[in-house]
Amino acid sequence: MSTVINLVEKFGHFNDYCNPRVVGELNGQQVKLVKLQGAFEWHHHEHEDELFFVVQGRLRMQLRDGDQVLNPGEMIIVPRCVEHCPVAETKEVWLMLFEPATTLNTGNLQNERTRTELEHI
Repeated sequence: MSTVINLVEKFGHFNDYCNPRVVGELNGQQVKLVKLQGAFEWHHHEHEDELFFVVQGRLRMQLRDGDQVLNPGEMIIVPRCVEHCPVAETKEVWLMLFEPATTLNTGNLQNERTRTELEHI
């Protein structure tokens, strides 16, 4: 059965940062919500492209060949193997991510920010 998902309501379910939540799944892909404050980590994904859609705030996607700044309603697709570092330019950024279910949030890194089990909200 199809269900309407209210993103603002879902973002209200959590207040932590860099801890993605799954709000939907389709064709082996997951739709994830995450809040970001400050800079994340430079990383890349060997096998997966990532889509970042800014819901609220302003994001600077640092890339080795030049930064891209995104405002609400804008998105960027980071191709596999491209090193990147998301940075919140405002106090807080709300992001919707679309990526394969196997994608680790820290890509090639394993550290305290790595999430292997994601909560479904």
